[in-house]
Amino acid sequence: MFFKKNKNNDFLSIKIEKLIDWNEPNGEGCIVSDRITKEGFKVGYMYREVPDEDNPDSGWRFLAGDEDESYMNDSSNHHVLSINTICNYDRDIIPYIHAEIGSVYIRTGSNTFEIDDGSKPIFVDKQKR
Repeated sequence: MFFKKNKNNDFLSIKIEKLIDWNEPNGEGCIVSDRITKEGFKVGYMYREVPDEDNPDSGWRFLAGDEDESYMNDSSNHHVLSINTICNYDRDIIPYIHAEIGSVYIRTGSNTFEIDDGSKPIFVDKQKR
């Protein structure tokens, strides 16, 4: 995987490959923190809520895991991307993307996720370039 800043919109330029099949009825949109797509962090916290039926929404939300409330309240700090695109930013999430609505996972190590029960800290890590 390679990363390069895209000067037009500050997203990291990555090679996008078809990594998954997504056939769920409401679409494959997901909300992703710029800490992942612009700063190069791995997904550290991911949860799936009830999709917004007015949009092509999977219900997935992906964060680095250290965003505070102020950061998240600024809508310019996160964007809607396709599930396949975020899988290209961080392939570690692929085994979890078909989890049911209400699922919440945290990264607990460089390449490991666990169901979040509130007892462990989120392992915040940057992608290797």
